[in-house]
Amino acid sequence: MSMKLYYAPGTIALASHIALAEADADYQAIALDFAKNEQRGEAYLAINTKGRVTALVTERSILTETPAILNFIAQNFPAARLAPLDDAFAFAELQALMAYLSSTMHVATAHFRRAARWADQESSFADMRAKVPQNTRDCCRLIEAGYFDGPWVMGADYTIGDPYLFTLTGWLERFEIDVNEFPKIAAHRQAMQARPAVRRALAEQAPA
Repeated sequence: MSMKLYYAPGTIALASHIALAEADADYQAIALDFAKNEQRGEAYLAINTKGRVTALVTERSILTETPAILNFIAQNFPAARLAPLDDAFAFAELQALMAYLSSTMHVATAHFRRAARWADQESSFADMRAKVPQNTRDCCRLIEAGYFDGPWVMGADYTIGDPYLFTLTGWLERFEIDVNEFPKIAAHRQAMQARPAVRRALAEQAPA
């Protein structure tokens, strides 16, 4: 059965899209148009009641939430070697990174466009948006200092942490942050852009 990946361009769904391509999985990428509010339409809510991307329809059921989808891909396609599945400690280290990207870095960036999730007053929205560049830089500094013992975020081996980080750091320009402030992250972006799977996912998400 071909899996179905529901995504919107410019969203965190790119991370899962890249991982599917890296795993050489059989999948169909289905775009949602946020401008038309398709993520809140009846058809998509029947797939993901959260009304958000990403959603991955598998043979067994539907998965949502980026860390869960990425881990599923890594475990379901072990030959792709997208996670250290045979090393419990290294796998836990990867999960620590994934949790940080999900609960801290992604949330920090979300305050820029999604402030209404956390407050009701427009004055609060503006304050949260103003704080995003600082919070995002703090996240990048932590990753820059604490990771990259090798060319990839977890060291010498490419993992599902790489498309996750690549997707998040691809938003830096939105916040007027120059990626070259962070040399290791800048080098990581260049290395990612050279990977065939990344090019494939980006091409599949490009406007027709």
